[in-house]
Parts: sequence; C-alpha cells; structure tokens
Amino acid sequence: MTNADPHAPRTVVPIEPSLLIAEAFEQAQVTEIRHSVTSCAHASGLDGQRLDDFVLAVNELITNAVRHGGGRGWLRLWREPGALFCEVADHGQGITPQRLGDRSRPAPDTAGGWGLWLARELTDDMEIATSAAGTTVRIAAILSATDRTQR
Repeated sequence: MTNADPHAPRTVVPIEPSLLIAEAFEQAQVTEIRHSVTSCAHASGLDGQRLDDFVLAVNELITNAVRHGGGRGWLRLWREPGALFCEVADHGQGITPQRLGDRSRPAPDTAGGWGLWLARELTDDMEIATSAAGTTVRIAAILSATDRTQR
C-alpha cells in the first residue's frame, strides 16, 4: 500500500474543537474580550443567569491575569458537544500551594481573593495548572439541561 492508493481508508479527526476565540489581551482589551465572550457564549446556547455567571467568571479570570500575570494574558473559548470552555493563561509567578488549596469563601471585608472562588462557584467545572512560569485556568459550562442533571 502506498500513499497514492485510492482505496486506503481515511479517518478524519478534527484537530481543534470548535474554537470561538483565541486572543492575547492586555488591560485595555478586557471590556472588548468580555463582550466577545458574551456574544459567543450566547450564540453557543447559554442565556439568562447561566450566561451572566459564565461571563462574570471569565471576567474574574482575565482580570486576575492582568493583575497578577504581568499585565496581559491569553484567552481561548471553544465549544464541544454539550459544553462551552474558556481557558485563561498568564505568565505570572503562579499561585502558592496554600492559596490554591484554599477553597473557602473569602471574608466579606476582604478586598481581593474573590476571583478564583467566584469562577469556581459560577461554573460547572474549573481546573487550574500553575507554576513559576504562569497559571492557566480552564472553566466549563454545560450547555443543555439534560447534561446538567447528569453531572
């Protein structure tokens, strides 16, 4: 069999899921990115409070990237069957193990420290990868009521 054999079976596997946004950002682009995420998330099937919650979670993550990650970050938003994902990465110093392990609600009078807690509370899933080279946070929102009840 050669590469020219017309009878060779082919398997097509998508390289990327349905990528909606892939963009670097700085503080000046935070509002624009948030509006883009809102439009794409709504077009993907989120609406009402679930849309608002997802966008607020993304806003917290991009704000954290700007504040703690050297003033800029990278955002990817994509859809897979039944779910919408957003990943925000930065090149900051990483999150300390103590901070990463603390999943308790911040005290009401605390000025900072709400971003990761809110993102975790407002989405269906959250994963964090962090090191001295930066942090990547991935959040997910289930798109259908059937999938939400099967979690």
